[in-house]
Amino acid sequence: HARAAELIELLTSRRLTIAVAESLTGGLLAAELTAVPGASACVRGAVVAYATDLKTQLLGVPGQLLDERGPVDPQVAKAMARGVATVCGTDMGIATTGVAGPDPQGVAPIGLVYIATYLADGDVEQVEQFRFSGSRDQIRAAVVDHAIALALARFP
Repeated sequence: HARAAELIELLTSRRLTIAVAESLTGGLLAAELTAVPGASACVRGAVVAYATDLKTQLLGVPGQLLDERGPVDPQVAKAMARGVATVCGTDMGIATTGVAGPDPQGVAPIGLVYIATYLADGDVEQVEQFRFSGSRDQIRAAVVDHAIALALARFP
């Protein structure tokens, strides 16, 4: 929880707000952030868009993009991060999409993950691709850890 606490402290000190959009992590990232005392000063909300159609309905991910690329895609991750920041009215959005297993998703193999961050100040999106291994639980935990690390890295 130390990295989550570090992120909460950094955002709070800068008077910035955050929201998260989660697919494969199913709320684990939001749970990690909100486990930190004082998180309510900066965490505004989370959207768990586990089903592909909810990525469009709740986060504004273009349906055509999902039809063409599928949900496990860097452009989808970026649209999710931007979408959750827009919907929740926050300074930052983080999104997770990928395959935790036990089965691949279409052409996407188990462990393929995209994590995106969006900053409203400057209207900047970034996305990183990862290939994690291990059990379903290990992959999901690794995604949460890396998402927090990527968010921290946006503030040198």
